[in-house]
Amino acid sequence: MGKRILVLSAAVGAGHLRAAEAVEKALRGLDPRASVKTVDMLTLTNALYRRVYAKAYLDLVNRAPHLLGYFYDKTDKAGPRDGTADRLQQLIDRINVRGFTDLLSSEPWDVVVNTHFLSAGLLARLRRKKRTAQRHVTVVTDFDAHAFWDNQPCDRYYVATEETRQTLGSRGIPEADIRVTGIPIDPVFAEQKDRASLLKKHGLRGDRPIVLMLAGGFGVGPIEKLLAGLLRAETGLEVIAVAGRNAALKQKLERTPVPRHHCLHVLGFTREMDELLAVADAVVTKPGGLTTSEALARGVAMVIVNPIPGQEARNSDYLLENGAAIKINSLGAMAYKVEALLGDSARLRQLRNRAKSLGRPRSALEVAADVLRLAGTG
Repeated sequence: MGKRILVLSAAVGAGHLRAAEAVEKALRGLDPRASVKTVDMLTLTNALYRRVYAKAYLDLVNRAPHLLGYFYDKTDKAGPRDGTADRLQQLIDRINVRGFTDLLSSEPWDVVVNTHFLSAGLLARLRRKKRTAQRHVTVVTDFDAHAFWDNQPCDRYYVATEETRQTLGSRGIPEADIRVTGIPIDPVFAEQKDRASLLKKHGLRGDRPIVLMLAGGFGVGPIEKLLAGLLRAETGLEVIAVAGRNAALKQKLERTPVPRHHCLHVLGFTREMDELLAVADAVVTKPGGLTTSEALARGVAMVIVNPIPGQEARNSDYLLENGAAIKINSLGAMAYKVEALLGDSARLRQLRNRAKSLGRPRSALEVAADVLRLAGTG
């Protein structure tokens, strides 16, 4: 009988779910006999809790990002969170995640993998109270680890960088339990792609710089304005704008006036991001953890726009400090900065080389291999 692995995530943004999918795919690839089940934690809660926990986050991203950043920084405190706010959170979690303990007891799981801190916190709490001995691991899905990711006891932490490992270690987490693997992305990013074949497959001309513009899995942010700003460039561009699951945004982008010297392709949700990144000369995007990891794995020059205060701002810092990205602070300067970058082959090559050096295309496989080793020690 193969190992039983439960992968838990939460549909708060798209990155946590994509990390869970990547780990599941890697586990199945490395051990076809393994029994792997992936569950969105929010499906175990009531409708009101799901709305507050998930939709409220997206509303803050769109309408009050600086308020979100304030709470992010305010709650990023090391050590046990045992105050009134934490006791209230524990009560809310117990009330609204009624199916969690049933799921844990439904099968004799060898290891539980958490790609969101909601399930990691619940499991750690149950272990502290001796209500379970379930082994579990945590996958940190950004380039910095907020204090919410510190949930002891936990058997492993998988992190993006050595800096993140040092951060967790300074908070008292045993260094032996922390693995620097990169953020897990689909193993397909480790495969080489033929650019000419991809251009033909996706109906791309390839006769001018290709700029990939991303709106995240849920299509958030002022993408219409960003696209209009990019299309003011005097140099001809072939732009691929991806609206994610936001059908209304896709329709709006499709109505964007396109100057004759540019070419625009508008896509909705896609599972071929690895191929789009493989043909892109630059990617214009918010620096979410998964998107950033995918771009780095493909060695694409990144143009950062509108990072969410908090985790994305810290991801942005990492990219800029390591010379893998430029940042657009003013929409009015967007066309100028992108055009200048694409026209400077040496600078573009430098960004691409730095991105490639930071990329971890086999990250999910590294996480999966360690999880299977841990599962085999029981």
